[in-house]
Amino acid sequence: MGKYDDLAALLLEAIKEGGYLKADLSSIPVGISNRHIHLSQVDLETLFGAGYQLTKTKDLSQPMQYACKETLILAGPKGTIEKVRILGPARKETQVEILLADCFKLGITAPVRSSGDLQGTPGITLIGPKGSILLSKGVLIAQRHIHMTLDNAHNFGVTDGELVTIQIDGLRGGTYSNVLIRANNTSALEFHIDTEEANAMQLASTSKITITK
Repeated sequence: MGKYDDLAALLLEAIKEGGYLKADLSSIPVGISNRHIHLSQVDLETLFGAGYQLTKTKDLSQPMQYACKETLILAGPKGTIEKVRILGPARKETQVEILLADCFKLGITAPVRSSGDLQGTPGITLIGPKGSILLSKGVLIAQRHIHMTLDNAHNFGVTDGELVTIQIDGLRGGTYSNVLIRANNTSALEFHIDTEEANAMQLASTSKITITK
């Protein structure tokens, strides 16, 4: 068979599957994140001065998201963590995403939550060059999740808000359950996990993951 015959066979198979090309479930990019901070504009100006704008250093994989030059100090009842990166742009509400081990150093107990689910989360003190803020809430450990478009979700056979299980390849690979699907048309396809969980299975940006459900 020539390349056009191969393409015809692929299209025929897609039609049998309901008119969509089936997605390669091992092709989901992997994004590994360290602790970081999302600031509201009001809090940004309190910490850095009136009218302050974040300084972008590089774009992130998700549309319109970027890492910034600016960092802050996190101060808890038992200790501090310096040079915690801010991610832009400014959000409606300030959110601090930390690692489980950070809880012991800071002296707080942060729950595992999806981004934006801040009700009942602990607060912390943020220290910047022009001021400090004592947050009443906003600290969480990010739940592992997969960003995708609605078309991606259709092809993968999943829905927004669904919890799935994934298989990770490699010598220290294994499975992670309770992986949240976050499907909308403003996201790019990517599996997000923090550095602690990634290190446990030697997960890297080149790792292959498969949704097993």
